[in-house]
Amino acid sequence: MKKSNTIKINFPGGIISPGDLYNILVAAGNNGITHVSFGLRQQLLIEAEGEAAKKLCAELEKLGNFFEYIHEGFPNIVSSYPAEEVFILNTWLSEGVYKDILDEIDYRPKLKINISDSNQSFTPMLTGNINWVASPDAQHFWYLFIRFPKTNIIYEWNQLVYTNDIARLSKTIEECIFSNSKNFVDNKAASGDALFTLIDTTGFILKPTEKRATLPDFNLPYYEGLNRYSNKYWLGVYRRDERFDTSFLKNICLLCLDTKIGQLCSTPWKTIIIKGIEEKDKLRWNHLLEQHNINMRHAANELNFQVEDNCYDGLQLKNYLIKKFNDDDLRTFGVCIGIKTRSKSEVFSSILVKRKPLLNIFGFRFCFAYDILCAQDFNPNERTGFVFSTFNFKFLLAEQLRRCITSFYQSREMLANKAKAAPVVKPKKETAAGHIIEYVPQCPNCLSIYDASTGDAENAVAAGTAFESLPATYCCPVCETGKAEFVRIDKSQLGLQTV
Repeated sequence: MKKSNTIKINFPGGIISPGDLYNILVAAGNNGITHVSFGLRQQLLIEAEGEAAKKLCAELEKLGNFFEYIHEGFPNIVSSYPAEEVFILNTWLSEGVYKDILDEIDYRPKLKINISDSNQSFTPMLTGNINWVASPDAQHFWYLFIRFPKTNIIYEWNQLVYTNDIARLSKTIEECIFSNSKNFVDNKAASGDALFTLIDTTGFILKPTEKRATLPDFNLPYYEGLNRYSNKYWLGVYRRDERFDTSFLKNICLLCLDTKIGQLCSTPWKTIIIKGIEEKDKLRWNHLLEQHNINMRHAANELNFQVEDNCYDGLQLKNYLIKKFNDDDLRTFGVCIGIKTRSKSEVFSSILVKRKPLLNIFGFRFCFAYDILCAQDFNPNERTGFVFSTFNFKFLLAEQLRRCITSFYQSREMLANKAKAAPVVKPKKETAAGHIIEYVPQCPNCLSIYDASTGDAENAVAAGTAFESLPATYCCPVCETGKAEFVRIDKSQLGLQTV
């Protein structure tokens, strides 16, 4: 087999112009490339070899696209923008704020930067080196977490930073870290306090943090299919082998342009999301999926895996485990399972399957075993530092994972028992500023609403049944989220969605 290398094209924040993507795909097709993929950091990845790779690089240069070939020195900026509106509600962080920040980053970062809403777990918050997390309480202010390069050290700064200063402070931090690389790069003793003694913060708008940031529990929404939100639709497309046919993507770009959709988004789950689809165009999008025979609605336990980029071995292991889980009819809701086969890679996971060789001869690795690691509280935004089991051979791995997932549900049950004293979510009306606020129960994962006036026929709940009267075992009919996890939402914020 000829050796291929990766051409990487960054789309900051995962925001992609359909016109730009179309031109890139045409150039790829001109050089015999029929499939592309998206990476964990929301970038476009094109596998090419030999002369085809050189010609494609030349065409990309003519198009004015910045790209990297073979080597990677400028990681993409990750953002939670793809989830905005469809998975994230009731937040001050809007499309305009994301784009203002990205526009102000006028240099190519060498460190990984993550820009995240605090009210979500769809995109990772702390997998970057410079991690910005929006404050849920102070509008336009951000928590800052530093993960020092080539370490697992995470430092939370004691100052909140104003939106307009994110780009400039990110650049200052990067320059300081690389100017003092002995202290801050690949150094287990790296100190955040020491870093900020070297940075002149004069001229930045800051305010002291009143409390430490609270990172949300992990809840992965079902991110595939054509789904309604407000008075529009969003489309999420997942491919089992992580490869997208270029002809399919080109037709997506053309339909976006024809229906005046100015962007599509790549996600850290190696999928794409198109937001803002109008009701009148819904049939055209369905026809496009039918034309390319795109399968939708994969099992949820397949969507909650994360595998390294361009990793054939990792995908094979994922497929093996999914088959085992399906054969055993195993529930995996609420967990994120990562697969790591390379020593220097990092994946977002609450449970990490880490491969290691038992034999290493002249750089060739043989006879693999697997460790199972867990993140603190099974939250993938925390570090996977707890060893659940080690030295598992492949034929034992599925059973050990089953036991680990059982441990996850037991821990969640313990937390739920502690929270039993908290009041059950109740739809009710409250008066504020002279008008009536009506609250309704909403699933935080798929955003479904429970409407007491119609009940829930699928779960044999009669019309007129109040939410508080539902049994504790009640689950969302769409994604199976438990009753206790439903949240109150102001009915007026649902736009044209009726309940």
